[in-house]
Amino acid sequence: MAAGVLAACTTREQQTARGDADPERQEDGVETIRYGDDPSQQGELTRPAGTSKGVVVVIHGGFWRDQYDLSLGRPLAASLADEGWTAFNIEYRRVGNGGGWPQTFDDVAAAIDALADVDDLDTSTVVTLGHSAGGHLAVWAAARPQLSGSPWASPAVPVTAAVSHAGVLDLAAAIAADLGDGAVQRFMGGTVDDRYALADPSAAIPLSVPVRCVHGTSDTTVPLSQSTDYVARARAAGADAELTAVEGDHFVVIDPSSRAWSLTLQLLETLRTR
Repeated sequence: MAAGVLAACTTREQQTARGDADPERQEDGVETIRYGDDPSQQGELTRPAGTSKGVVVVIHGGFWRDQYDLSLGRPLAASLADEGWTAFNIEYRRVGNGGGWPQTFDDVAAAIDALADVDDLDTSTVVTLGHSAGGHLAVWAAARPQLSGSPWASPAVPVTAAVSHAGVLDLAAAIAADLGDGAVQRFMGGTVDDRYALADPSAAIPLSVPVRCVHGTSDTTVPLSQSTDYVARARAAGADAELTAVEGDHFVVIDPSSRAWSLTLQLLETLRTR
């Protein structure tokens, strides 16, 4: 399954550097939006043929490491556009190319906020959808208004819901389980300290927007408990959180031909705010 998904992600990308958030039309109809000067500070906006249902921000995974990039999100973005969504498949600085704490968080926040400057784009519905480490960032982005005292607490484009695909939603538990052979520690630059209160989605429970978790029951990369425990705690705190457990491994949730993806599309329909 993993090999098939990765093979499907090798579509062509054209890149021309810009220093602002204005879109550049590519030959394949995708708009490249630059939100900073670093090559990783960009995203690919794909619009539907007709009226948009809303914006889905696609955030790829890979344990926050630089050997994984936004090509992982391209098949999902194409499927979303086919289903009537505007897809914004974002890149960000990662561990190994200037990312980690706090740069990766800066980039995800800036990428989403850049949507405010895109012409003819309705941002009344903005759903973050992330896989694995991207699931962590998707739910984190939804929590930004609650991160008082941080530079991320006043989003220009608020997230209205989050979908986590096999997300790393409890960083302390991920450290205890040594997920990704120390990936969390490398990402955060150390073990649990005060910074984790601003970085860990579990620390922001309860969120004021819906969170939907989709997770494979046979996932050995990020255990199902990362989602089940998050949802249980969120619901106990009065938050709107649900888990959809599906058959399959860590990658089934990002296979556009899978039942897991069909269920994700159904979930997105319930998260529209208009």
